[in-house]
Amino acid sequence: MAALRRVVFPYKLMPAAMVRRSITRHQPEERSLAMVAEAGGSIVGWGTARLNIWTSVAGQSNISVLVDPEHRGRGIGSALVECFHDHLAAAGAARTQVFARQDSAAFAQRRGYEVTRTMHYAGVPLTDLPPQPDAPAGVRVHAYDDAELDPHAVYTAEMLASADEPGDAPLDSIDYDRWLTDFWNNPSIDRTLSTAAVSGDEVLAFTIVETDGERLWSAFSGTVPQHRGRGLSKLVKSAALHRAAAHGVSRAFTSNDDRNGPMLAVNDSLGYRRVATEKGLSRTL
Repeated sequence: MAALRRVVFPYKLMPAAMVRRSITRHQPEERSLAMVAEAGGSIVGWGTARLNIWTSVAGQSNISVLVDPEHRGRGIGSALVECFHDHLAAAGAARTQVFARQDSAAFAQRRGYEVTRTMHYAGVPLTDLPPQPDAPAGVRVHAYDDAELDPHAVYTAEMLASADEPGDAPLDSIDYDRWLTDFWNNPSIDRTLSTAAVSGDEVLAFTIVETDGERLWSAFSGTVPQHRGRGLSKLVKSAALHRAAAHGVSRAFTSNDDRNGPMLAVNDSLGYRRVATEKGLSRTL
């Protein structure tokens, strides 16, 4: 499954361990369903569907479907999507969201989906990074595995930074215990490379990363609103990239909503260059 995902999305990161966790470790209220399509003993398509339990907006859900390019046009994607629609509707979902490469967006639109957002993906080789900026006075940079970093302070910063993040549904229904399980203690997160900017007892900015050996994925980066405009997002992202390069990571990838101009500018300054664009689409069930 991981190998097929890398063929379809070479700019995304999900090794086998992450795929296994996404299928086996989820909250019961998500009503998660994972399915594969098999042909000749090989997996030629797979996908997942689950209710969105991170938002206060009732009835939200998400679907992800991918099909081997050599097996498209045979109804595999359609069969998976129909199963997921039926499953989510039975689970009480009112609306569902998907992301699709531009060459696949028409497939979703023919099934009643409407484009709601645009997501850009970018990559940067870690062989020639720009110099790491200096931290502002009174600001310290910590890795997530630093014993001095308080998880409560990280949780507060992540919730504040995500409040105005572009999206189809707000991430406003994640309590501390759920955050500990789904984020802080998620084995997919590389705590050695994930980085926070701290002043006193307050986390001001952060970047959360995942790795699979030679590649890095920026899962979420943000700055607490009242501390934006100080270069802190660039500080923590640069620190994470330089540390990753020292650990043998050769390339990093990230994604940003087209409306998130400040973070797109940060990534441009760090050398990221666009490798793909996807459309976010949504439909009523």
